[in-house]
Amino acid sequence: MKDVIAESVLRMVKGNMGVKEGENVLVLADVPSIPEWKGKSLESLQDFVSRLMLARTVSGIIQEEISGFLSGVKFHPYPSCGGSGREPDSETSQLMKAYDVILAMTTHSLTHTVARSEATALGRRVASMPGVTAEMFYPEGALFADLVPMKEETERIARILTGASSARVVSKNGTDLHLSLKGRSAKADTGVLDAPGAWGNLPAGEAYIAPLEGTCEGVLVVSAGWYPELERPLTITFKKGAVTEVEGGGRVGEGLRELLESGMEPRFPERRNCAELGIGTNPCATRPDNLLEAEKIRGTVHIAIGDSSHMGGKVSADVHEDFVVPNATLYLDGVCLMKDGVLDTECLG
Repeated sequence: MKDVIAESVLRMVKGNMGVKEGENVLVLADVPSIPEWKGKSLESLQDFVSRLMLARTVSGIIQEEISGFLSGVKFHPYPSCGGSGREPDSETSQLMKAYDVILAMTTHSLTHTVARSEATALGRRVASMPGVTAEMFYPEGALFADLVPMKEETERIARILTGASSARVVSKNGTDLHLSLKGRSAKADTGVLDAPGAWGNLPAGEAYIAPLEGTCEGVLVVSAGWYPELERPLTITFKKGAVTEVEGGGRVGEGLRELLESGMEPRFPERRNCAELGIGTNPCATRPDNLLEAEKIRGTVHIAIGDSSHMGGKVSADVHEDFVVPNATLYLDGVCLMKDGVLDTECLG
């Protein structure tokens, strides 16, 4: 694997992150907690540990290939925080403030955390890579997408989203959602993270916006295979901008209901917030059951719940969970931007 991914690793560090002579690089990976060792399936644990070893391999490649160019490279495994959007331990948070370039090759995302925002406020550059796999580094993998055309298209879509007041997402699997975008500015995750304080996903490729709180209405249906370990369709109902019901989904549905409910009362109301509307723009992304890659697949739409405060919204939550809708149709102010997963090139200009 090391020989196969070495070229892509260097391309990521030099191209995406724009590492400069004398800078230092921190490679992060989370280690399963005791409850995760006890409760997760064998397949999930194997995936967790494989990612940990991938991060170590990437760190080793950087050390071997360009360590003389850098002031330092550190591989730092830390205790899992148990979910995306939850804060890492204090040692990890402090390390993030001390390194110029941070590759968060984790299972649970650090994007929507205070640790990430404090690091980028100091000018650190952060690539959040929750769920990253070795295959993404392979030739023709999602990390090999041509950055120039992807950046241009993603930024165009972000501008269109910013100019829209309303959105409707529908699909043949039963999804039908209405959202207000009034007063909100979209962002473009282009994969170019070379400016001080830059942060985003790698692989990249999405335009995203935080819907106005209290406005999301309708039903989101997540098809089997389009979420890790999802074997049955999952239906999520939104009213007044919040999740009110979760149906189906097998074990995944049970886990989501547990995340959102304690008995019949909401455990943390902020977790139910409709946090994001995103559009995938990466032509090399293909894998549906890996959220990091699935939400980047060109022609998909994704909806997130939980924290929106790190993307222009007003809700702070300890989770941020994305759900991808393939072959979606997207209307902005009544105009069709995407039909059954095909972007309208005339609308894009």
